[in-house]
Amino acid sequence: MSLADLNAELVLTYGAVRDEPGRVIEELASHKLRYDSKLFYELRKRNWRELSRAEAAARMIFLNRTGYNGLYRVNSKGEFNVPFGRYKNPRICDVENLTAASLALQAATLYQSSFEEVSKRARKGDLVYFDPPYVPLTSTANFVSYTSVGFSMEDQEKLADLFDNLSRRGVLVMLSNSSDAWVLERYKQYSVSRVLARRRVNSRADKRGPVAEVIVTSYPTGEG
Repeated sequence: MSLADLNAELVLTYGAVRDEPGRVIEELASHKLRYDSKLFYELRKRNWRELSRAEAAARMIFLNRTGYNGLYRVNSKGEFNVPFGRYKNPRICDVENLTAASLALQAATLYQSSFEEVSKRARKGDLVYFDPPYVPLTSTANFVSYTSVGFSMEDQEKLADLFDNLSRRGVLVMLSNSSDAWVLERYKQYSVSRVLARRRVNSRADKRGPVAEVIVTSYPTGEG
């Protein structure tokens, strides 16, 4: 099994959780004891590239768990810039979940790579799953800042073309995205299943809740 992402910090975190879960848990446990806005901004300011792998992974998990609405967002310099979330009792050190993730990741080979590059490894009969930044449903919901380069509609087009190419090669392909009209039209020749997913990313609490998304597969699923 291969897992790939363009975000180097995320790939490093997967590797640390896989290979040294005990050290990651130890770091997170120490952060939990000091949980407050001061620690949050101290860690946010630190350059993860200058930390040990376990420290960098714990930093990313801590910031994601305690940042506003669980967002992960970076600026053009690749610096995490989400503000403090002010939770009452965030689950900073989830030992059971981290241990389970470590076991699951034992079978994974990790790559810091674009979707175009990693897909060159796919062969007939393989299953490839894409989880790109979603096409925004509104002009104010355009959130693609998971990396410093973002993810444009041109990238969405390239991904759709790659989906077509892999399907023609006999690769089983799955993709998740928003239920935007462009997505429904572009992938209409495939099996499209609508699902509801709970999303917390909204400035208004009354607007948070189940959001329609789609799962696209190049093979029939019996749903639509």
